[in-house]
Amino acid sequence: MNNDRTIEIIKRNPIIIKTVKNPTDEMKRVAIERNGMVIQYIKDATEEMKLAALNNNANAIEYIEEPTEEMKRLAVEKGWTNLKYIKNPSEELILLGIKQKGWAIQYAVNPSEELQISAVNKDYDAIKHIKNPSEAVQVAAIEKSYDALRYINAPTLEAEMKAVRINEAAIKFIQGLDEEKKLRLLKNNVLVIKYVGKEISKEKIEEVIRAAVSSEEVEEKYVRDFMRCSSISESNENFSMDKVMFIYKYGSHKAKKIAVDEKLRIR
Repeated sequence: MNNDRTIEIIKRNPIIIKTVKNPTDEMKRVAIERNGMVIQYIKDATEEMKLAALNNNANAIEYIEEPTEEMKRLAVEKGWTNLKYIKNPSEELILLGIKQKGWAIQYAVNPSEELQISAVNKDYDAIKHIKNPSEAVQVAAIEKSYDALRYINAPTLEAEMKAVRINEAAIKFIQGLDEEKKLRLLKNNVLVIKYVGKEISKEKIEEVIRAAVSSEEVEEKYVRDFMRCSSISESNENFSMDKVMFIYKYGSHKAKKIAVDEKLRIR
């Protein structure tokens, strides 16, 4: 079979290159330009051929021995998952992948804290691919979504507090909840009462809320959440309370001001 005929066949079915004995460079080029993955069947591929293969299909990086930094970068730019084919990728390459998907952090060996934070800022659930994340990384992920807490095996107290402050539902992801921690979380977010109200005495709950609202440092959200909370009301069977009177008796000047404003809003 002459070369022209072979090239025409390769154009129609590039994979046929693997059956061609001693293919010419033109045959190799034609095959690669149509299906980059055939690079795996080509011996002594030139750098130009390798780049052509990657431009056609970035997954071809898997079959390129000792790729240059340019090749690695091209492969990652076309798809972050190609990092899995690159041995010991540099931090620069990992960051390139992270810009596409935070999960790219899983291919980093001993990633810096800065790189880890970049990953969770891109995708909060990237934290599940980080071994023993620092508190700073945990908090960064939680700031993106409280749901990140579910992926942290050993969260710090600060991370747990942060998650619950953002959304009381985060308490469902916290292990080993004793009464002391429940009360601490309640002081952090009054809406936690929805999850612990039946497990703690009314006296202890009132004590915690009283301590929170009596402070001039109390957050506005805490007071407004308290005033709106349906789990605490005069008509609630489990936790009956006149919240207006409670704030009047125990609230700081700041808490009273917020409570009055909230009451007027409700009306």
